[in-house]
Amino acid sequence: MSIIGMEYLRGKLAKKANRVNLRYSFYEAKNKCQEVSKLIPPEFKSLSYAYGWCAKACDSLADRMVFDSFDNDLLYLDEIYAMNNADVLFDSAILSACITSCSFLYIDVDADGYPVIQCIDGANATGEIDTTTQMLKYGYAVLERDTDGKVVRQAYFKPFSTEYYDGDDKLIDVYEHKAPYPLLVPIIFRPDAKRPFGHSRISRMCMTLQQTAMRTSLRTEVAAEFYSVPQKYVVGLSKGAEFNGQLATYSSFLQFGKDAQGEAPKLGMFDSHSMEPHIEHMRMLASMFAGETGLTLDDLGFQTDNPSSSDAIKAAHENLRLVARKSQRTFSTGFKNAGYLAACIRDDKSYARTAIRDTVAIWQPIFELDMSSIGALGDAAFKINEALPGYISAKTIKQLTGIEGETL
Repeated sequence: MSIIGMEYLRGKLAKKANRVNLRYSFYEAKNKCQEVSKLIPPEFKSLSYAYGWCAKACDSLADRMVFDSFDNDLLYLDEIYAMNNADVLFDSAILSACITSCSFLYIDVDADGYPVIQCIDGANATGEIDTTTQMLKYGYAVLERDTDGKVVRQAYFKPFSTEYYDGDDKLIDVYEHKAPYPLLVPIIFRPDAKRPFGHSRISRMCMTLQQTAMRTSLRTEVAAEFYSVPQKYVVGLSKGAEFNGQLATYSSFLQFGKDAQGEAPKLGMFDSHSMEPHIEHMRMLASMFAGETGLTLDDLGFQTDNPSSSDAIKAAHENLRLVARKSQRTFSTGFKNAGYLAACIRDDKSYARTAIRDTVAIWQPIFELDMSSIGALGDAAFKINEALPGYISAKTIKQLTGIEGETL
C-alpha cells in the first residue's frame, strides 16, 4: 500500500470544502438569491428571504434515524459510546452526513487513556478510503481553527499512529496506538461505486428549487405592492395644472377643477395584479421539492388534507422510509468501525476486524406506531407464537415498536 502524504490530503480537502460549505449555507438558509431578471425594481433587490426547505429535507430524515444499541456486543461498544455522550454524538454524525454526504468520527484519548470520540464535518476532514472495510487507509483533519478560520491544529492519521501539527505544519506530537487503522472513521450517506464518500441529501435539484422559490418570493413582493396600491391614471389634465403623483397615491380625496373650456380630466385605474399565479408557482416548486426528497406538501407548509392517520402518514412517506432504511445500513458500518478502533485503544490491543463480524447495530423504528397498530401487532405476535413458540421475543417487539419491557 503506497503512502499518501498530508499535503496530498490537504489539497483534496481544499477541493471539496467549498461544495461542503455551500451545502451548509443552503441548510442554514444563508444562501443568496441569484438575480436573473432586470425587471425587478432596485429597491426590492436588497430584500432577503430565508427558506428552510433544504434544512427540512435533512432534519426530517435525520430525526427519524435514532440509534439504539449493539446486539451481540462482544467488545462492549455500547459502553464506549455511553462514555462519549452517545445521544449527541450519533445525532451529530448522522445530520452532518446528510448535509455533507460524509462526516467523520475522530478518536483520541483523555487524561486517563480512555478513548474519546468526536464528530468532524466533511469540510474539515478527508482521507483515502478502503471500499471493502469502509475504513480509511490514511486520513487528515483540521482539529481547531481560530476566529478567522485559520488552521491552528491539524492531524495526519496513519495505521498505528496519529501525528499532530500546528498551523505552520510543525510536528508537535505523535500518538502511537495499537489500532490497525487510522483513528478517523467516515460516516457516509448513500455511497456508491463512483462516489465512495456518498451523496449529499441536499442535491443540486434541491438547491435549484430553493433558489427559484426565493426568486418567486421576490416577484411576489413586487406584485403585492401593485396589488395593494393599484396603478391609476389621469387623462386630459391641463398643462398648467399642479399634480403630485406621490401625494395622490396616499390621499383619500382628490379634487380636479375644470379648465377654461369647461372640460374636466378623466380618471381611471388599471386592473390590479393577481397574486394567484405566484402562489401556484410556489406550490409547484414545493411539489417538485417534495418529490425530490420524499417529503409531502404538508411537511413544507402547504396544508392539503385533514390530519392523517398513522398508516396514511407512513404511506405518504414511503420513499423517506426507504432512504432511512438504506442509510441505517451504511451508518451502522461506520459506527461499528469507530467503536472497534476505540476498543483497540481502550484495551491497548490490536483486535482483528473480524471481532465485530457478528455485532449488529439496532435502530429504533423509523415511524412510531399508534395504539391500534400496536394492538394489531400484538394479535399477530400471539398467533405466530402459538404456531411457533418463542419465535417472536421481547427483543423483536422492541425493534418493531420501540417499547422496552421489563423482561429485557
